Amino acid sequence: MIILAIESSCDETSAAVLKDGKILSNVIATQAIHQKYGGVVPELASRAHQQQIIPVVEKSLTDAQVTKSELSAIAFTRGPGLLGALLVGTSFAKAMALGLGIPLIDVHHMQAHILAHFIDDPQPKFPFLCLTVSGGHTQIVKVTDYLSMEIIGQTQDDAVGEAFDKTAKLLNLPYPGGPLIDKYAQVGDPLRFSFPQVEMPGYDYSFSGIKTAFMYFLKKETTRDEAFINENLADICASIQHTLVQILLRKLKKASKETGIREIAIAGGVSANSGLRKTLQEEGQKYGWNVYIPRFEYCTDNAAMIAIAAYYKALKGDFCGQAVSALPRMTW
Repeated sequence: MIILAIESSCDETSAAVLKDGKILSNVIATQAIHQKYGGVVPELASRAHQQQIIPVVEKSLTDAQVTKSELSAIAFTRGPGLLGALLVGTSFAKAMALGLGIPLIDVHHMQAHILAHFIDDPQPKFPFLCLTVSGGHTQIVKVTDYLSMEIIGQTQDDAVGEAFDKTAKLLNLPYPGGPLIDKYAQVGDPLRFSFPQVEMPGYDYSFSGIKTAFMYFLKKETTRDEAFINENLADICASIQHTLVQILLRKLKKASKETGIREIAIAGGVSANSGLRKTLQEEGQKYGWNVYIPRFEYCTDNAAMIAIAAYYKALKGDFCGQAVSALPRMTW
C-alpha cells in the first residue's frame, strides 16, 4: 500500500509518501510571507499553496523513489483549518485521484497530529491520553484505538498557541512569536513574575484571561519604565511560558489521576516548546507516566502525520468519494 498524503490546512504546504506504514518522504514548504503581517493572512496562504503544491508533491515522490502509477491512494487534510488553504489541497487530491483512478482518504487534522506518534518508535499503548496543543486547538484526548478518540477536555475560548503568539506580539517580537518566547525563556527566571490562572470545570481550559492580565501587566510596568520589556525580556518570557505550561499540565495530571491512564503523549505545534517537553518529562518521572513526545518535524503541520492517519483508515476500508468537500470547522 503506497499512499501520497497532502497537508494544506494553514501556512505549510506539505506532501509525504508512505509505504506499508513506513514514511518514505516528508516535504514541507513554509510560507515566509506572513511574517511581515504579524500572522497568517488566509488569502495569501491559499495563493502560496497553489504555487507550492505541485513542486512539493513532485519532490515527495522523487525523494520516495515512487512514481504516480505506483500509488494506491491519495490522502488529504479535509479540516479543520483555513477554508481557502484546505480547498487547494482537497481539490488537488481529488483531481489527482480521479486522474489516476485510485481512491481518496480524507483525514482530520487534529487526529493526524495524535497519530504522528505511530510514525516512529516508541509508540504509546492504548488507552493513552494526548494533550493536543496548537495555534487553534488545546485538547485532552482519550485515545482507545487508532481511529477511536474522545475529547475529554478542551479550551473554552483561545488556544494555548494563540496565547503564546499574542503575548509575543505584546512584547514586540516578530511572528511567529511562540518559538521566540521559548528561546528567551531558556535563559530567564520562570518565577520572577506571576500571572493569574483561571480554573475551569472538569478538564477544560481558558486562556483569554491570562492574555488580558499579561497586557495590563506590561502596560503598568512600561508606564513606570519605558525600558522594562527590553531589560527584563528573558524573565518575562520565562514567567509567561512557565504559567502557560503549568495550566496545561495541571489539567493533564487531573485527567491521568481520575482516569487511571499513565500513558501520556503530547502533539501539535506547541509540543515543540522546550519548556513543555522538559516539564512533561519531569512530571512523568514524578507520577510514573510513560511519556511520548514526537520528533520536532512531526510537531508542526506536516503530511507524514496525514499519511499515517490515512494508512489506518485504509486498513479499515474507510475511503471517501469525489463529492467530498473541505470542512474548515470539521468536528470529530
